[in-house]
Amino acid sequence: MAKKGHPTPRKAKKPATVGTGGHGRKALEGRGPTPKAEDRGWHPAGKRKAAKERLDVARARKGGSGAPKRTARALGKDAEMVTGRNAVLEALRARIPALSLTLATRIEMDDRVRESLTLANRHGVPLLEVPRPELDRVTGPDTVHQGIALTIPAYDYPHPIEMADAALKRTAAPIIVALDGVMDPRNLGAIVRSVAAFGGAGVIVPQRRSAGVNATSWKTSAGAIARTPVAMAANMTQTLKALKDRGFFVVGLDGGATDFVPNADIAAAPLVVVVGSEGKGLSRLVTETCDQILGIPISAKTESLNAGIAASVVLYEVARARFLGRKA
Repeated sequence: MAKKGHPTPRKAKKPATVGTGGHGRKALEGRGPTPKAEDRGWHPAGKRKAAKERLDVARARKGGSGAPKRTARALGKDAEMVTGRNAVLEALRARIPALSLTLATRIEMDDRVRESLTLANRHGVPLLEVPRPELDRVTGPDTVHQGIALTIPAYDYPHPIEMADAALKRTAAPIIVALDGVMDPRNLGAIVRSVAAFGGAGVIVPQRRSAGVNATSWKTSAGAIARTPVAMAANMTQTLKALKDRGFFVVGLDGGATDFVPNADIAAAPLVVVVGSEGKGLSRLVTETCDQILGIPISAKTESLNAGIAASVVLYEVARARFLGRKA
């Protein structure tokens, strides 16, 4: 201890050291605040944010805006919605005409949704985004939409006589398939696809008690409805009579017929092939209007053929006969 009246001795200074230039400052400050969940790319919230940004970019590319001002239901009471990731993707691949592609907010992206967005952008289909409860409302309470829906317009049916007249101008012997009470839209779609495959002119359906063009028939036709017209007849019997007046030969298909398609000489004339309903077959008035009733030879173990398959067999047989006739 220093004596009273004497100054306190100074401590010796430490020698100067070389500094780090601030390199250790960040370690001293710590890592800072934890990023938000949506800013972390691996986090589900981050993935949703990235998907939303991709959707906004796609919408902006087509001149879209933020939240939609209308829902799919506002597009018209006759519009129909194809729902579910697989169904929507198949419809877009088939080039079904669409009014809009609707996605639920914060939809979880997968390969099907990404391809649907790509196809919608490529085909100029407007993109809409709505809250999931709203999509539940417009698709119906029992519909499993998986966060995605495609709105397609009501089909514009041509008049059957106008369709037939246009076909006669294109070829001397057009083929038309008329459906008498076929109720399954999948059969309608399959028949339209067969008509397109074998060069037919179109299909006629009655106004009542028949399947019409809807999402199911569009999908089953694999897009063939886009290039093969489906006309609607107010009265099938009167329509068939008008076609007969224009030179068409009308053939009805019936499982109990005694004459068969392969033996009939029907390939050369303009032809209408009438297919009956899945259960009852041809109605009485239509049967009486037909020029000839023909059957398809099948095994006795099989009672009948599906309406779509029966139409395909006849169309193939006519196309084969015409091909052989040209070769001869």
